[in-house]
Amino acid sequence: MLPSSTVKGMPSRPLVLLSIAALVMLAGTRGVSAQQPGFGRLPTEVFDVAAPSARVRGVPGVMAVQPRACRTLPTADTRRRIVDVAVQEWAFFGFRLAAANDTEDNDQPPTVRSDDGEPRRGRRSRLSPAEAERVASSIAGYWAVTAEGSWIVARQNDRWNLDGIAARWNAPWSAAFVSWVMCEAGLGATTQFQRAIAHYTYIDQAIRARDGSASQAAFAAYDPGEAAIEPGDLLCSSRRPTYRTIGDRRRQMGIGARSHCDVVVSVDQPGRRILAIGGNVRGVVSLKSFPAILEVGKPLRLDIGNGERRIFAHLKLRAGAVDSRAIETSPTVHASECAVGTAARAPRLAPPLAAAGIVASRC
Repeated sequence: MLPSSTVKGMPSRPLVLLSIAALVMLAGTRGVSAQQPGFGRLPTEVFDVAAPSARVRGVPGVMAVQPRACRTLPTADTRRRIVDVAVQEWAFFGFRLAAANDTEDNDQPPTVRSDDGEPRRGRRSRLSPAEAERVASSIAGYWAVTAEGSWIVARQNDRWNLDGIAARWNAPWSAAFVSWVMCEAGLGATTQFQRAIAHYTYIDQAIRARDGSASQAAFAAYDPGEAAIEPGDLLCSSRRPTYRTIGDRRRQMGIGARSHCDVVVSVDQPGRRILAIGGNVRGVVSLKSFPAILEVGKPLRLDIGNGERRIFAHLKLRAGAVDSRAIETSPTVHASECAVGTAARAPRLAPPLAAAGIVASRC
């Protein structure tokens, strides 16, 4: 069992807000920001969200899933919460930025084991040991809302005990992250959202909803450009096999596929960018900036390009609209603005956040 060392926490509230214009410029480059400490989640009296770590008990090496029910709200009430929950997790991981085509940090599919049945050795996290320990229970909490979560966390205990706290997670956790966001945002019924360790499960559910056979599903699948993208929607790409449309996936529904989805948090029409947050993007929760095309009289649409990881599915939430730049009005960002006040504290923040600037216009 690993020793239970203590990592000193940062202040209880996030202390920065990225200038959106600067953020867009930075996020357009390949890779993520240098490692920097994350920020504590908001108090529940400010934003009523149970931390994912509440779904597990124990320390790395002996951690176990602690069952806890998901929230269940009418789908119509969940769009705002989906954005706000995702933004708070982004802050917890340190406001990391990633390139639009960055997806999983782990090339090993969730169902693949080593030849001898043991965890693979030598696969290290991108995080420092202290940071890996700080976020371990949160990532385990994401897994806890999936049917396979207990098994995944048990295997990770073996990995931690063999290779130490900095060992990479034994399976990609981006779908678990999205599943937890939906669970905590209020899509707790599996008829609303099918939580899973692989994105294709809920992509298929959204395709069935579009085809009329999943009437209670919260999301319906569209090809990029078919429907206006809004905060709270999901944008999905695939790697193996590579899909270009939901029709491509429709012909293979139920068959495993390497895919990835991000939660839209802002549709920035002036900046011609769509901002989205995803889990396990280079090993952390990261914010991406997707280039978009603005045409007169039409909603902003993705410039999907022709690359291997192009967006093939837009999962649209069946709920009313919220502020198109919802990230800027989220509780996390609001608290950040009000706490900082001036740019004088920027030097205490690691790049690229200091380079992006601090905005405190509403306080």
